[in-house]
Amino acid sequence: MTRPFVKMNGAGNDFVVVNALETPFAPTADQARAIADRETGEGCDQLIAIEPSETGDAFMRVWNTDGGQVETCGNALRCVGWMLLQSTSKDQVVIDTLGGPAAARREPDGRITVDMGAPRLDWKQIPLDEAMDTRGIELQVGPIDDPVLHTPGAVSMGNPHVVFFLDHAPNDGFVRGAGSLVEHHPRFPEGVNVGFAHVTAPDHIRLRVWERGAGLTKACGTGACAALVASARRGLTGRAATVEVDGGELFVSWDEATDHVLMTGPVVVERTGTLSV
Repeated sequence: MTRPFVKMNGAGNDFVVVNALETPFAPTADQARAIADRETGEGCDQLIAIEPSETGDAFMRVWNTDGGQVETCGNALRCVGWMLLQSTSKDQVVIDTLGGPAAARREPDGRITVDMGAPRLDWKQIPLDEAMDTRGIELQVGPIDDPVLHTPGAVSMGNPHVVFFLDHAPNDGFVRGAGSLVEHHPRFPEGVNVGFAHVTAPDHIRLRVWERGAGLTKACGTGACAALVASARRGLTGRAATVEVDGGELFVSWDEATDHVLMTGPVVVERTGTLSV
């Protein structure tokens, strides 16, 4: 079976996107891994299917490079939002995900803004293994008396995140080592995305993310939203900031009136092709 696809990226976070609105697309975990493989497949951070929805304009299904399905992906929401806006005359579209619905709209400069909804801050919503203050949870990496990392903030943006705060942006080796350790820590029954944030100003965060099931990526949209929320809750930033990721910049704001997190960033169409599944 062959299926056409569009290769897209949002701030460097790249996707193979398949239109499954009329013809179902249900790859196995092995097939999803093969498609995502950068040496033998098409190569991507996530595989995306756009499916019918009874409540929104479409449903977005997400597979990570390990072949597992995950709740949502912020940068992919921008890309899918752009596709749906291009194909309709609507000013805004609603995209359903396993992590809940999100609304996307086009900005005058061509960037796409996604309303990611309200952050989930209770320990049960993330989820954690026991009750604790999610502004700074009980978790550390390294020696007990001199940990390398400790007391990260925890936030769910439809998927689970922890955010460690550092006084510098860590290198690749540090992100891979610490991220892979924390991703499957027993504190997180469903695993976790691991952010490493360096707040350089009250309105600027340098962020690197180890994504659950995908590893080190150039950008993570939900990770950028989680970093802004965690930073604001600790008083390190205001409720809006530019989040600088490896692949570019995202602007994230946490609206005080609605409690919703809005993320604005670029969308790039790289190429089209055909999958053999």
